Formats: sequence, C-alpha cells, structure tokens
Amino acid sequence: MKKIWAWGRTLFFQYKEPLLYLFFGGLTTLINIAVYTVLADLLGVYYLTANAAAWVLSVLFAYLTNRRFVFESRSRGAAAVLRELALFTGCRLLSGAFDMGCMYLCVDLIRLPGLAAKILSNVLVVILNYLFSKFLIFRGRQKDAL
Repeated sequence: MKKIWAWGRTLFFQYKEPLLYLFFGGLTTLINIAVYTVLADLLGVYYLTANAAAWVLSVLFAYLTNRRFVFESRSRGAAAVLRELALFTGCRLLSGAFDMGCMYLCVDLIRLPGLAAKILSNVLVVILNYLFSKFLIFRGRQKDAL
C-alpha cells in the first residue's frame, strides 16, 4: 500500500500543474454551464446573453484559481498583477469570442441543443485557455517578485 501511495504522490507532483488546471478548469466549466443553464433555461434569458454572463463569472473564478493554485504566480506589486490580469483577461476575451462563435455556429446553424453546444464549446475553450495560460500569461511570472 505504501508503494502505491508513494507512486501516486510522485505521479501527482510530476503532473501537478496540468492536473490542477484540469481540476480547476472542470470547476470553471461547471460554473459556466450552471450559470448559463440557470439564466437561459430557467429564467428564459436569451442564450447569447446568458452565455456572456456565464463567461464573465467563470473568467473571474479561473483567474483567481489559476493565479493562486495552478501556476502559483508570485507576481507582486500593482503593475505586475495588472499586467498579468490584463493578459489573462485579453486571452479570455479571445477564447470568449471563440465560445460565442462556437455557440452561434452550433445552435443557430447546426441546430444543436444549447446545452450540448455549450459542453462542446467548453471543452475546446479549456484547451485553448490552458495553452494561453501556460505559454503566455503565467510563463515565467512565477519567479517575478516585483
């Protein structure tokens, strides 16, 4: 049993960043889908408006968890944190535009149900956001101590 625990622990720390990203990305996706579902399906809000609101709340949650737990950013000082936040928000705006386009394509043109389109879109957005975060936003920022 100790060998299995040691092996699992070693494996976790070897792949800590992508595992935590998937965990918090999953939570972000659940928040996004839950907000979308409540607004669109339960309250009757237009699906693109519901999608935009879901995006804003999930981006806020994602920034806080990515900064603290996933990439363990050590950026300090207003300028460094604002730069990081601006990059994060800018990249999320790009992936948010992708999400909106994907929703429009899937719902209006392909005629998929809104929730099915939302799940498909979120899978693609999570992958895109990881690439942005890993190679652009938090790259090397963990060592910043301004």
